[in-house]
Amino acid sequence: MSRTIMAVNAGSSSLKFQLLTMPAGTLLCQGLIERIGLSDAIFTLRQGERKWQETLAIPGHKEAATLLLEKLLSHQIIPSLTAIDGVGHRVAHGGETFKDSTLITDEALAEIERLAELAPLHNPVNAAGIRIFKQALPHAPAVAVFDTAFHQTLDKSTFIYPLPWRYYAELGIRRYGFHGTSHKYVSQLMAEKLGVPLSALRVVTCHLGNGSSLCAIKGGRSINTSMGFTPQSGVMMGTRSGDIDPSILPWVAQREGKNPQQLNTLLNNESGLLGVSGVSNDFRDVEKAAGEGNERAALALMLFAERIRATIGSYIMQLGGLDVLLFTGGIGEDSARAREAICRDLHFLGLEVDAEKNSRNATFIQTEQSVVKVAVINTNEELMIARDVLRIALPEYAEAAA
Repeated sequence: MSRTIMAVNAGSSSLKFQLLTMPAGTLLCQGLIERIGLSDAIFTLRQGERKWQETLAIPGHKEAATLLLEKLLSHQIIPSLTAIDGVGHRVAHGGETFKDSTLITDEALAEIERLAELAPLHNPVNAAGIRIFKQALPHAPAVAVFDTAFHQTLDKSTFIYPLPWRYYAELGIRRYGFHGTSHKYVSQLMAEKLGVPLSALRVVTCHLGNGSSLCAIKGGRSINTSMGFTPQSGVMMGTRSGDIDPSILPWVAQREGKNPQQLNTLLNNESGLLGVSGVSNDFRDVEKAAGEGNERAALALMLFAERIRATIGSYIMQLGGLDVLLFTGGIGEDSARAREAICRDLHFLGLEVDAEKNSRNATFIQTEQSVVKVAVINTNEELMIARDVLRIALPEYAEAAA
């Protein structure tokens, strides 16, 4: 018997959702509410080829959730709210507490809110979304799916920073990693497409978008990932610098009189592709500018690729070799230029990309001679969330499907 599951991703001013029939994973509808809190918020709902969109005032997330559920009814996507059998919520940070997705109880929700000190921009909004939907759908069990959970398999030698021990023991400062739901989903799907158990593969997954992270996967487990204590660290991103010399920060603070919040804004909102190119944080805009002869845009693209290449190289050392290099995320899935630049001159690893396959975004883009497989897999975090709702909250249906 099938069950209808809603996957919810609440952002600071947005609400993204999918409604799926499980365990088949059939998409019933999907949508996005943007600019929450403003008078010109945008509500978009898609069902197959049908699309509804309107601009209106949406004061807060409670009103956004209420509007969403009302539209599901008025457009006859579901007959009643009781037709929704479970809800899954993306939660940014699970700390060391949550090593897997979990059924949301009062205790679990309190811990998610406590962990807001590690993700002040995300966990409070995620928790608010959970409360709103629990009130609107009291009959439906809710499950929290954590960005950090997949990376809880990291060894201490990988997640501990070389700081005084008390910063880890007392304050929880360590590498946590993010995008875990995406890294887990695409690696599993890739293994299915190859017809090889993920446990038998050494994989580097590249989730490349406005926020980018890499993950080294061995035996189906995350053994390293580029994001760390926060999503700021690692490779260069749309507006984030990624890793830099930390002594730059006190130097800039002293030179320009910046406070900690201003330094955080500098690193997270003014750097990366935007900061170097001076054009945009959107990879497509930077590619266009580079094609028109903008030297800083071309340099930004080169920096982006080289930071990723260096990280891939370090992961190959840790993995003891490489079987699959995998690209996902908006840039990873759509930019043939980015993939070509990242895979350039890797013949010595037995990795060679077929230009024609790469140009049409084929699933596997390596040449016939390439020893290493190179995959392009569209991520679907909402489907992964729905699967976890079934697995944790409605296990009898998950078992029946298996």
